[in-house]
Amino acid sequence: MTYENLDAKLINALLGNGRASLRSLGEDLDVSVTTVSNHLNDLEDEGVIDGYTPIVDYGNLGYDVTAIVQLKVEGDALPEITERLRAEKRMISVYEVTGDYDVIAVGKFEDTDGMNDQIKSLLTDADIRESNTSVVLNAVTENEQFELELND
Repeated sequence: MTYENLDAKLINALLGNGRASLRSLGEDLDVSVTTVSNHLNDLEDEGVIDGYTPIVDYGNLGYDVTAIVQLKVEGDALPEITERLRAEKRMISVYEVTGDYDVIAVGKFEDTDGMNDQIKSLLTDADIRESNTSVVLNAVTENEQFELELND
């Protein structure tokens, strides 16, 4: 088994169970605990694995409204606007993009009133030239990650 293949298998195993112990990972991958630990440390040091967090179902916590906000921003204000969006509690993703809009942000809200208040506060910024907001009707898939392909 190549090191790259072992790393891919280790990542895939963690995607299946992010709380797996080093011992169980070693058993599943047929390598020693030390090998798993070393590879895991390397993947963390390289920034491939950037922490271990729970996957939260915000809908089950009462955040039933997901909004996708698209913004056209004055060019030199882009870093300031994206930083402001990143700092907003309810924004779970912020992207600088190509195309008709400069920024796409995804937010989770308890209701449309909360969404409306936050979006209106954003639109008071003179550097935002145009906006478009879409409310998600049905999240078919969300927060998905994909397993890495293995080289055999």
